[in-house]
Amino acid sequence: MLVDNAQEIAPETLAEVRGAFPILGQKIGDHPLVYLDNAATTQKPLAVIDAVTRYYREDNANIHRGVHALSQRATSAYEDARAAVARFIGAPDTRQIVFTRGTTEAVNLVAWSFARPRLKKGDVILLTEMEHHANIVPWQLVAEATGARVVPAPVTDAGEVDMDAFRKLLEREPVALAAFVYISNSLGTVNPVETMLAAARAAGVPTLVDAAQAVSQRPVDVAALDCDFLAFSGHKLFGPTGIGVLYGKQAHLEAMPPYQGGGDMIANVSFAGTTFKGPPERFEAGTPHIAGVVGLGAAVEWFEAQPRERLWAHEDALVRRATEGLAGIDGVRIVGTAREKASVVSFLLADAHPHDIGTFLDAEGIAIRAGHHCCQPLMTRYGITGTARASFSIYNTMEEADRLVTAVRRVARFFS
Repeated sequence: MLVDNAQEIAPETLAEVRGAFPILGQKIGDHPLVYLDNAATTQKPLAVIDAVTRYYREDNANIHRGVHALSQRATSAYEDARAAVARFIGAPDTRQIVFTRGTTEAVNLVAWSFARPRLKKGDVILLTEMEHHANIVPWQLVAEATGARVVPAPVTDAGEVDMDAFRKLLEREPVALAAFVYISNSLGTVNPVETMLAAARAAGVPTLVDAAQAVSQRPVDVAALDCDFLAFSGHKLFGPTGIGVLYGKQAHLEAMPPYQGGGDMIANVSFAGTTFKGPPERFEAGTPHIAGVVGLGAAVEWFEAQPRERLWAHEDALVRRATEGLAGIDGVRIVGTAREKASVVSFLLADAHPHDIGTFLDAEGIAIRAGHHCCQPLMTRYGITGTARASFSIYNTMEEADRLVTAVRRVARFFS
């Protein structure tokens, strides 16, 4: 947990935060919405909604190309958002921030533009058993193309990376790159990324950190982490869907060939050949998701203005409350009991299918996720096909955590 024995956040502070999210005030049938699917996507504050609307209403134009006022304003908003993201994650230079469609595209970019030219037959791409499919499949594809192998470090019964095994793989295998998640979307495990990164550096292995879940739940400073790459998605940081970020060390980005061609990533084109711009433009071919970038910039600025440490402590308290309540229900099994957890409570209930649990809870206005959470290898590791997953964010309340527990208790009685 981020903060031990944290006091509950002041009601007026939480009310102000919740008031920024218009969707939270609605009802699902006769029940107030309890949104506990934040690991899938977070809701959007009015500041983000207004920024996207304002862009389309007042500044809609393509960027980097026009000399007219709309284009100039749109370009400024786009690059201001890049600067906001760089500041938010501690990137030394805005040129190290590449806008992508999300974490998935960011990982694919690194796989094909950075890793593929370096990989040779027999090389190992080191992952962990808890990775999201987005941090597995791109590596499998590039491994198939190069003759490399994907090797996962095992996960313990509690849902923690086996660090002894992780270190031994770095020592004994020809590891060419290590890619691992900061916070597990399916278990809530907070990985010891500083330790993992240090071990990889000592072995001379470049690294990629999947921070999709982490950026809204922990301070993320790429300079302090000293990772080679870090990726995250805007929609899990209270921003729009379809926009994400890849941070990369400047030397890597400068050496990487383009991932896609066309549009604004070129310096000069002729039929004899083409030259390309430097990063980040080299990796942002075509008309980008300008409104998404503007919305992401607004999300970062809104989030930075909040009492984040207090809200994170509140979020951790919610997870403890829900976990303790659910664990007290006959037939409930908590999946993922790591010492360091954030946001997520995954559980099973006797013979009830996770989808049935989700359907029952939806009838009471409680939104959770049921399934394998794009982590099928991890589910296989535990001998299950999926879980019911409640995931919290800074705007959830203790009353909502209690409503979850009460509703699951009713589901347990129904299936008993």
